Amino acid sequence: MYRVYKMEYKWIVLTNTTLAILMASLDANIVIIALPKISSDLHASILETIWIVLSYGLVTTTVLLSFGRLADMFGRVKLYNLGLVVFTVGSALCGFSNSGQELILFRIVQALGAAFLFSNSAAILTDAFDVKERGKALGLNQVSIVIGSVTGLVLGGLLTDTLGWRYIFWVNIPIGVFGVVWSHIKLRELGTKTGGRIDWIGNCLLASGLVLLLLGLTLGPLQILSEIIELLMIFGGLALLALFVFAESKIEDPMFDVQLFRLRIFTTGNFSVFLNAIARGALILIMTFYLQGPTMKLSALQAGLYLIPVSFTIATFGPISGWLSDKYGSKFFIIGGLLTSAVGFLILTRLQPHENFSHLLIPLVLVGSGYGNVCSTQQNSCDEFGSSAQKRYCIWHEHYSCNSRKYLESGVIIFNYYTSSVSFGS
Repeated sequence: MYRVYKMEYKWIVLTNTTLAILMASLDANIVIIALPKISSDLHASILETIWIVLSYGLVTTTVLLSFGRLADMFGRVKLYNLGLVVFTVGSALCGFSNSGQELILFRIVQALGAAFLFSNSAAILTDAFDVKERGKALGLNQVSIVIGSVTGLVLGGLLTDTLGWRYIFWVNIPIGVFGVVWSHIKLRELGTKTGGRIDWIGNCLLASGLVLLLLGLTLGPLQILSEIIELLMIFGGLALLALFVFAESKIEDPMFDVQLFRLRIFTTGNFSVFLNAIARGALILIMTFYLQGPTMKLSALQAGLYLIPVSFTIATFGPISGWLSDKYGSKFFIIGGLLTSAVGFLILTRLQPHENFSHLLIPLVLVGSGYGNVCSTQQNSCDEFGSSAQKRYCIWHEHYSCNSRKYLESGVIIFNYYTSSVSFGS
């Protein structure tokens, strides 16, 4: 008589949420590596090409904390399942896009689904695992983000070269459908629903401020609007962001606790991460077009393979520095990481139109290892905050700073100036 193995509920939760986070994480790098081909096929302008990437990160980051609050109010599993459905539908729509504008719109749909997944997966895991196993489960779940970062470059290049760029979105459909069905059948609500309300004022100010600021920055080098309008958009965005900070200090139940900025460990740590992310975000996009451009002429798959050292070293040095920072403190690793990345970027400034992989390997490894040191160390510093609310705010801000490397909010100016003289056509 055969004995049927029944998986424990906690492992079902870990497997399901890890699969979903992997799918959402893949989407950042998998799209970047295919951008030259997407831009050429859709006849997308430089501005549209930028916002194909930018829209995903902007939406995800803006609504992440509020979606977490919604989950506390209405149920984490319920909104997690909704996220799987929205992300899968958005992926299907992205594959059917016939213009740059359509793809941007459908990427926003994707981003809304991803925000539900990112904001709820850790909470669902926390509900399912006891205190002794919780750290290990969260660590395994976070590994999927790194795996998505590494494999996204290669998988995106492979699919683009063999089946076409539309399949980088359609590959999510079977994974998403499986995740939706499995989640609906197996996952159950364990967390306690809480009261509270959504900070609509904060959400509107943050979103509108970021959109205005980024529009001003991306339109500026393209000379689409007059300089006065561009400056008005930039300063208007900054004014709205300043108003956001002021409003959050006055609202009874804010989406973000601005009092954290009074803590030096929070302010300096996140500022360091953000500075590093500015450079790293611009690097991946610029290198994608450099490798597939008129001088190097590599395929999307080859370009993805060339860029693996960056993600691989982040995955390698991140956990090591995080573990060591528990013993020796974070200051040394943050400073050392920034200096290491700076050396890598200094070497990259010497790039010639034609370069061998061996000449690119060392600077890419330096950039990746330095970035891994900074981000993982800053993540660990969030544990030093006393209340769970402060930890949640810290993790959200760290997510914003650290993942701007994927979403390119800050590196977009550099990209604009670079692409103003480089053809997107293949």
